[in-house]
Amino acid sequence: MKTKNHDDFFYMVYEVVRLVPFGRVTTYGAIANYLGVKGSSRMVGWAMNSSHSHHSPVPAHRVVNRQGLLTGKHHFGHPTLMQELLENEGVVVQNDQIVHFKKLFWDPSEELKL
Repeated sequence: MKTKNHDDFFYMVYEVVRLVPFGRVTTYGAIANYLGVKGSSRMVGWAMNSSHSHHSPVPAHRVVNRQGLLTGKHHFGHPTLMQELLENEGVVVQNDQIVHFKKLFWDPSEELKL
């Protein structure tokens, strides 16, 4: 059973992921850093794994690892669904790797500055 803190953290992750623009990607680590828990990218990954059951849509396909790899693709119900969702947004993927990853990378710590 989830604790309140666990629920709060997942909620914060989902709120950040919902802000990732169409056709852009971010990383587990960038989200963790933005939320003030640098080094907790795995926890962000756990949140992404649970996002499919969340009542409001979370564009989890826009979250990749720090090298632009689709490491979470096996959590999408079909082996190519994550790639298909990204390609529908104009993101090119080859061999589970985002092409032009650095150009498409959206860093919440930079983009959401107060």
